Amino acid sequence: MIVKTLVLRSLFVLSFLFQTLALASSSYPDGPELTKTPGALCEQGTKRYQENITYCERDVPPELKKEIIREYDEEFGFNIRRMPRNDFKIDHFIPLSIGGANSKTNLWPQHKSVYKITDPIEHLVAQKIKESRIKQADAVRVIREVKLNLSKAPEVIRYLESL
Repeated sequence: MIVKTLVLRSLFVLSFLFQTLALASSSYPDGPELTKTPGALCEQGTKRYQENITYCERDVPPELKKEIIREYDEEFGFNIRRMPRNDFKIDHFIPLSIGGANSKTNLWPQHKSVYKITDPIEHLVAQKIKESRIKQADAVRVIREVKLNLSKAPEVIRYLESL
């Protein structure tokens, strides 16, 4: 039963992945641009989990969200501002749940076709940290891996579910 569940989850992710790749265009990023969004950890906040990871409350002003979208359009040639705003969210490259920061260097405009793939993985990795089955450094590594290469999603899911 567990193997069947893992296979079904992997097929589900692969389906979304292929849809994303088929629909992907240069109109929006399929991952963060590392020169603009290298990722950042929370430096001040409450401590969470057994590992005492610093947690920042969500705090991204609307003006900053607009600025990030404008900069991604102007600096990288995307057309996010011409697309429906509700198709995007400003994503924390390193999720808040695993100690990511609200800083500009950790934020990027993520299209819904991308977050359909990455959000379930973020939830799974946060659960593994909560259960002390993964350390923050490894969690950050796998999140970076999948957000920079969506084709790694099935592999990352298998790894996380094996913990």
